[in-house]
Amino acid sequence: HVLIDFFVEQVLKELIRLKHWGCPWSRNEDGTVATRAFGGMTTKRTWFAADKVGFHMLHTLFQTSMKYDRIVRYDERFMTKLIVDEGRCQGVVAMDIRTGNMEVFLGRAVILATGGAGRIFPFTTNGMIKTGDGMSAAYREGVPLKDMEFVQYHPTGLPGTGILITEATRGEGGHVKNAEGERFLVTRDYGVGTKAELGPRDMISRAIVQEIQAGRGIKGPYGEFVHLDLTHLGKEKVESRLPFVLELSRTYVGVDPVTHPIPIRPVVHYMMGGIDTDITAGTSMPGLYAAGEVACGSINGANRLGSNSLTECLVFGARAGVEAVQYVKGASDGAESALRAQGEEEANRIANLGGRQKGGERITQIRRELNKAMEEGCGVYRNQEDMQATVRAVAQLRGRVSDLRLEDTSRVFNTELISALELVNMVDVAEAVAVSAAHRKESRGAHTCSDFPTRNDTDYLDHTLCHFDPAGPRLGRKDVTLGTWVPEERKY
Repeated sequence: HVLIDFFVEQVLKELIRLKHWGCPWSRNEDGTVATRAFGGMTTKRTWFAADKVGFHMLHTLFQTSMKYDRIVRYDERFMTKLIVDEGRCQGVVAMDIRTGNMEVFLGRAVILATGGAGRIFPFTTNGMIKTGDGMSAAYREGVPLKDMEFVQYHPTGLPGTGILITEATRGEGGHVKNAEGERFLVTRDYGVGTKAELGPRDMISRAIVQEIQAGRGIKGPYGEFVHLDLTHLGKEKVESRLPFVLELSRTYVGVDPVTHPIPIRPVVHYMMGGIDTDITAGTSMPGLYAAGEVACGSINGANRLGSNSLTECLVFGARAGVEAVQYVKGASDGAESALRAQGEEEANRIANLGGRQKGGERITQIRRELNKAMEEGCGVYRNQEDMQATVRAVAQLRGRVSDLRLEDTSRVFNTELISALELVNMVDVAEAVAVSAAHRKESRGAHTCSDFPTRNDTDYLDHTLCHFDPAGPRLGRKDVTLGTWVPEERKY
């Protein structure tokens, strides 16, 4: 609750700072900042910029950073290892993708902001680079990953591509309908009550899956789906409030949402778990900080509310920067020769991997098997048998990933080598998710077990900590600190 209090206290300051930097927040007619409701909310409290708020925030932050000469960017680099000496993080090793050269970046503090790992699943809203690289790097150096079993499905992804249709569509009044044209969130008891389409994401995702299983889904080339209907909103409202949704629907599914419903299905969207961090955005390793989806400070619990991820990035990204600067003032430099020696050792490891042409395994095959195993065992609905099967499958893939065959021996833009490095990271994170999920014999937030359908606060009101071990993940627990808010029955 201390983190939540801090988050709420700081978030308005960060949003106003972004406004001063030029973020084009949408406005009401009287000039005040416009707000809309997202899933699970009783108050319209979400600031927005049409339906492209992440895009506008990204550009605002990036363009602001370009004003400062002291901020030096190293583009087209792929981090492969944290440099750790005497238990302190003192830099990173990274590959220059354009040349293939390995580079050492020394620093008394490192902030990881590498995002989640949605690509361990076959159907996700996440970009292609969301392969868990930052999580894996910290994990392998002894920093635990926390609450990795909690993976959020967003109810409205485009079939085939997984592209996200923003929750703003439902915030503006969109209806979710089955093959019979029925608003099943209203007419059937799925636990969302009067919130209907503005129920929490996990509940709506489960409702869609149940509708499809009951035979009320719509068949398509990429499996069954349901409809998101905006046609009753009118052309003017859709074009002014949801222009990006209009563009995505027309481009990727050939549907004009002004006149026809959009096909949707649940899709992996966000990981509540990540590198274990505290209120300072610090980790258990001095000098290492993390912010955004890569981190888990736990303000999102077992199921994040919509609009809390971008604001979390702002609040804890800023906190990480302030804390890192303070830490650096009191930290000493390590022995440079010893730190650079770690870089040389890592360069040799990457060179050996890049020159491996006699391996027996293909990147694409292992990645395909990993995706299949994760969806079967750690999807919207889970059960002990399937989760244990996924744990065994991913453990086997961990052994096979050391025998990859790489055809490309070039150094310049060797995307095959990058894919191999990403795959190793994906297996790390996938194993942490599967093992963490299999131990939790209850249903809590996004972790829904058909064989343990109720929440069990007596045995499982704990954070799961997953520690790296060469023999396989090692689990531990961390107390949940309750304060102002205590767990209640979820009902609407």
